[in-house]
Amino acid sequence: MDQLLQHLVNTLILGGTYALLGIGLTLIFGIMNVVNFTHGALYTMGAYLMYLAVTALGLGFFLALPAAILGGLVLGAAIEFVLLRPLRGSDIDTTMLVMIGAGIVLQSGTLWVFGGVAKSVPTPFPDAPLHLGPVSVSWLRLFVLGAALALIGLTYGLINRTRLGLAMRATFQDHDTAALMGVNVRLIYTATFAIGSSLAAAAGALLGPVYVVFPQMGGLAELKAFAIVILGGLGNITGAAIGGFILALAEELGAGYISSGYRDAMGFLIIIAVLAFRPTGLFARAERIG
Repeated sequence: MDQLLQHLVNTLILGGTYALLGIGLTLIFGIMNVVNFTHGALYTMGAYLMYLAVTALGLGFFLALPAAILGGLVLGAAIEFVLLRPLRGSDIDTTMLVMIGAGIVLQSGTLWVFGGVAKSVPTPFPDAPLHLGPVSVSWLRLFVLGAALALIGLTYGLINRTRLGLAMRATFQDHDTAALMGVNVRLIYTATFAIGSSLAAAAGALLGPVYVVFPQMGGLAELKAFAIVILGGLGNITGAAIGGFILALAEELGAGYISSGYRDAMGFLIIIAVLAFRPTGLFARAERIG
């Protein structure tokens, strides 16, 4: 029982960052109908921006996190403006090829600038873990959980409680009708990609200090983000959040009770099962109108 409780606590911490990855990816796909193959590279950039802000700029750990998220926001807006806006109206195959190329360029550029040696992000938290009965958790991981939940809550508030969110939801339903009603659809696309990119950068900035930062760290994270979106249903933000925690639970239980070598495989076995019995995802909703 003690081991199970420990795995459940680890699930909450890992699931929060997975949910950020999934929400960012499904937000971009749901509104823009773009498969973002730069998501893993943006995750990596978030981790490196966190590292630079702490070590090179000396901002301090707690100020470095919003700085990394802001960097991801700006980079995402630049990618949409430079690469995606000229391709608006192109077929999805062309857009996918461009995004795959952009992801490769970002990853190669990260390797060229920072080198292949893994780097660690200094943190202000003590090494001694917090003991809560039979469960122990590091202070850093508690902060990661709290920050991830706060960012998820802010994203939900943005989508459901602001005029920008209303315009984003209108564009999701039917971008032509939204444009006729006065919505600046091009601006909404830029904002959507920027917000989704900032969530990927936030996940990297939160998990980078927990593990280490290296140029290829986004590859597996991107695959997991796609798995989460498949679990939750394409374009479903709530489903992506729940899917992140489901994937984290599968990984933790698989690593704890089967083998740590099967940690990543367990999540993808669930994806195969979901695709076999419910191809639209566990929480799929009706398709958009336009």
